[in-house]
Amino acid sequence: MNDEIQQRLKWITLYQETNNAGLVCLRCGISRPTLRKWWSRYQEQGLDGLKSLSKRPHSSPNQKVSPELEAKILVLRKSRNLGARRIQSELLRNEQIKLGLATIHKVLKKHKVDPIVIYRKKPDFKRYSKPIPGERVQMDTCKIAANLYQYTAIDDCTRYRVLRLYKRRSATNTIDFLESVIEEML
Repeated sequence: MNDEIQQRLKWITLYQETNNAGLVCLRCGISRPTLRKWWSRYQEQGLDGLKSLSKRPHSSPNQKVSPELEAKILVLRKSRNLGARRIQSELLRNEQIKLGLATIHKVLKKHKVDPIVIYRKKPDFKRYSKPIPGERVQMDTCKIAANLYQYTAIDDCTRYRVLRLYKRRSATNTIDFLESVIEEML
């Protein structure tokens, strides 16, 4: 007989003799739910009930991808150059198959396909600028706080800036700002 089974049998016999679960748990250093579990198993199955059961899961989540599903994932990846997230949405939309991103990543890694799609980098934006200073000036206003507006002007060639703060955004203040821009940029 196994040592574990002998130990559990001692708990059961002590409980049968004393009929005091608290005393058995205190003396043996186990919890009441543990004693209750082994007592009920012993009542139902006898000595066989005191054997440890396998903790292996009844179903394995790693086996949810069939070879046919793997083929669909690989076809989507190779024919349309889709990443894992797009493959996930395509399978859900077209096939009503719900798979996690990690599962799709596993399939792609298993077949030595990089799961991340690298797109072409956009070319750097072209900053439009004029060759002559003062030829084009960009102007903008924005509200910074209550009763506080910032007027900004930037020269496209030199990137020279003029900033002013006003309490209101009005035509009078706009004209004043335009005059100060012309004065400073000349």
